[in-house]
Parts: sequence; structure tokens; C-alpha cells
Amino acid sequence: MRGMPTPPFGDALPYPSRRRPVYARNVVATSQPLAAQAGLEMLRRGGNAMDAAVATAAALTVVEPTSNGIGSDAFALIWAGGGLHGLNASGRAPRSLSPARYAGLEKIPTRGWDGVTTPGAVSGWVMVAQQFGKLPLETLLAPAVRYARDGFLVSPEVAYYWGRAAKRYTGDVTAEWRRTFAPNGRAPRTGEQFRSPNHAATLEAIASTGGAAFYRGPLAERIGRAASEGGGDLRVDDLASHAAEWVRPIAMEYQGVRLHEIPPNGQGIVALIALGILRHHDIAGMAVDSVSYLHHHIEAMKLAFRDGHRYVADPAFMDVAPADLLDDGYLAERARLIDADRAQDFGHGTPKPGGTILLTTADAEGNMVSFIQSNYTGFGSGVVVPGTGIALQNRGCCFTLEPGHPNEAGPGKRPYHTIIPAFVTRPGPGGEDVPLMAYGVMGGFMQPQGHAQVLSRIVDHDQNPQAALDAPRWRVESGLKVTIEPGFDPAVYEGLRALGHDVTIASRLGAGHGRGQVIYRLDDGYLAASDQRADGQAVGF
Repeated sequence: MRGMPTPPFGDALPYPSRRRPVYARNVVATSQPLAAQAGLEMLRRGGNAMDAAVATAAALTVVEPTSNGIGSDAFALIWAGGGLHGLNASGRAPRSLSPARYAGLEKIPTRGWDGVTTPGAVSGWVMVAQQFGKLPLETLLAPAVRYARDGFLVSPEVAYYWGRAAKRYTGDVTAEWRRTFAPNGRAPRTGEQFRSPNHAATLEAIASTGGAAFYRGPLAERIGRAASEGGGDLRVDDLASHAAEWVRPIAMEYQGVRLHEIPPNGQGIVALIALGILRHHDIAGMAVDSVSYLHHHIEAMKLAFRDGHRYVADPAFMDVAPADLLDDGYLAERARLIDADRAQDFGHGTPKPGGTILLTTADAEGNMVSFIQSNYTGFGSGVVVPGTGIALQNRGCCFTLEPGHPNEAGPGKRPYHTIIPAFVTRPGPGGEDVPLMAYGVMGGFMQPQGHAQVLSRIVDHDQNPQAALDAPRWRVESGLKVTIEPGFDPAVYEGLRALGHDVTIASRLGAGHGRGQVIYRLDDGYLAASDQRADGQAVGF
């Protein structure tokens, strides 16, 4: 590995935490410990960071089904071969979808077939393994198969969200969900063993056919049959025509580093816009966790979401180029809209909740990965394909029903996507990009907010990455509403209210404020950090 300068941060962890950073040459960090161990197993077997990412992602569909599954979408940012590669493994709306399906509705229902789009995560696993991996797909998916077939003990946060889902996923459309995920009439509790033999058989079929069984074989036929019988539009042809894509990341310079995001249809551009606005204010000169620091961040994020909700869509349908939204002159104009003494409603809409997993991996060869996959809301649509363990996502719910909007629901379109991996580089000796950090904060529309908050703490205020994850977070809502986690000085909440912010203090850490993972590159290895808001851990050797 090429040497890195000594990081500016020290070992101080000023916020209450249940985590410590891990220092090692091969590392994995994610939201569920068994999945992290699956990735570490690949590194010990001679695989690289990309192998570890695929193994971890597949294992998470088993051990954290509350946020993702085989029927998810995925994105990744991968540093390998001296450069950064972006992966868009999101699916499209069925080609037979008609806007008439949603006639009379104000939004797309989250339950049932209305929001189901083509699942892309499996294509992402295959593409990463084939392009960059060392180990066969059967090896990479073996830990996931083992957890599904032999069983695993459910972890606390997963049990909590599983229990909540069991109360919501009711009715005929979710009958197969209950047979699959609540076979005893309830969700498994913390420490209880859960098995999913159908899930194991599906993963084995995917592994042995290089994903072909899922998109053009018997699994595709089962998905198509379930849709046809259940009133959905998804068909075998939609699966067969699906393809993940390598895309060029978009980026924003901020405080001497560069944040890279996946371009639209992902919402990563929202984080870039917010940081582009903030760099026109002296954020580093404001005390961390002060009223002024939080106020400027909140206002910048509202402005960024205004643009995101107006413009982000399938790139083939966008009416403004991403580069125009990242133009420094435009961002300077947006920055001037922030009033240091008053909160404003910028018409940014109402960000919605969502559930997601994110993982980061890195190896001694210098490869680094930020990988994310999700059903969107919890277990997704509640539709499970009989006999397969495949829970289908409801990503189509992120379409709008506004006529003429670039993100209006339509056949063959990719929807606005909330899930976004993040990657940070710094300038090398010749001005080239040098990898610095693979990270992300998952959780619906919290994600760009989390990206900006964590990065600012690290580069503006030299906080240890673990401390940047531990720190309390805020989340913009509609209008002047903002929800803030407990942990700030009481005077901060009152100071924000005095500026006009409609502040709600969350009941606990993690209640809709995302869960992050960070791997930061050091001179001879990495610092890996995992968010205390989830069950996960950072592991390494």
C-alpha cells in the first residue's frame, strides 16, 4: 500500500459510544456482526475487498432481512486498479407499467405490487465478482447459504425492526411474507434462531449459475408467475433485459478532499450540493455542535433537497444536467440564500423514511469498497415470491405521480433512488486522486444528510471517524421542521428554536437518523468504524 500522511485526528471519542475503532490492514465494517464475519472470511481465504463486499452483501440478505433482501437494488463505489469505479445495479419499472395504474392516488402504495421494480442487487454481486473478485461466486455466497440453511441467532436491532414489521405486514398480499419471515406467527426475538431453507436454495441457484437463474431461469419464472397471479406488472422479460451498469461518479471538492457519489438516478448529488453551498461559508471556523454550525448545515441541506426533489430522476429523463447543479457559480447563489439569523422554508418537500444496509471493505492491496443495498421500506413491498425467500423491494414508491415531472412513474424508468454509497479521495503528489475513505450513512432520505454531517466533522473539525459516527445527528423534515437526536447541549436546541427552527428531539439515537460505516486509509492499513445505532461492528486482521 502506498503511504498516507498521518491523519489530523487523534484518539479522542467525545460522545457516548458502544464502539471503538478497529485498526488493521484488512477490514470490514457493516451493520450486522455475522455479515461482517462473512466478509472477513473471504479476506482470510485470499480474496480481496471486492470479494468481501459481495460475501457481506449476500449474508446481509439473510441476517438483516429487515432492511434488504435478494429482491433489493444495489450501488457501489469501488477503488481498484488505481481508480474509482461506480456501479449502478438499480432496476427499472416494469415495461408494461401504465400511469393509469395509479389513477386517483396521491402516492404509490408501499404494500403490494404497485411499487415493485426489477430487483438489481443480484446483478451487482455478479458484476463486482466477475470484474474485480478473485474467488468464485459459490465461495462468496457460502456464508449466506450457511446462515440461511443452518440458522443464525437474531441480533437486537434486527429483532426490534422485525417485530415492528410483523405488526404492519398484514393482509392477503403479505401472506407469503408471514409464512417466510414469521412462520411461528410472530417475528423471531433477540437471540432466537431463525432458518430460511428457501432462501438458502435460492442463493445456491444464483451462485451456481452466475446469477442466470435469477434473471433468465427458474427463479425468474417464479417471480414472473407471482406477479401475474398477484396483479403485478413485473414479467420475465423485465428480468431478462435488466443489466447493471458501470457509471462515472460525480464529485465535489470540499476542504481539500473530494467527495464522490453515484450520479442520478441516485440522490448522492444532494450531499454534493449541500457541501458545495457550505464551502461558501466558514464552517470550519464555527465551533462544532454550535447553533451556528448546525443552522448552516440544516439550511444548506434544505436547499439541496429542493433541487434533488425537483431534478433527480432516471438520467434519460432529467431536464437539467448534474454538472449544472454542481456549478460553483450556481452554488454560490444558493449559499447567499442562507440567512445566518433565521431559518427558512425553501420548499424542499417532505423527505421520507427508509431502511437500508451499507457495508465497507478494504484490503492490504489498497482496494476499498463502499457498497449499499436496500428494499427501500423495511422488508419492502411485503411481497415474497412463494418458495424462494425472495422479498421484493418497493423502490417504485420513490417515483412521483406529478404529471410531467422528470421522476414521474413510467414504464422502463429507474426511480429516484435514496441509497447512496460514498467515497472520499485526496490529491496525490501529481494532483491525482488518492483513496482516503469509503463510507456511508444509510436510511432513506437521511443518507445525503448523514454523508455531509460525517464528512464535515472529519475534515472541518478533525474528529476521529468513530466520533463522527457517534455524534448526535439532525434530519430535516418539511417546512421548518427538523428532528435532532439527544446528546447536544440543551442550549443548542433552544438556540435553533430561537432562529425559527421547529425542533423535535428524537426519543433515542438511531430513530430515523441513519446508521453509518467508515473505513479511513492510514499510512499502513486502515481505521474502520461502525455506528452504535446498529448491531454491527468493524472487524479486521
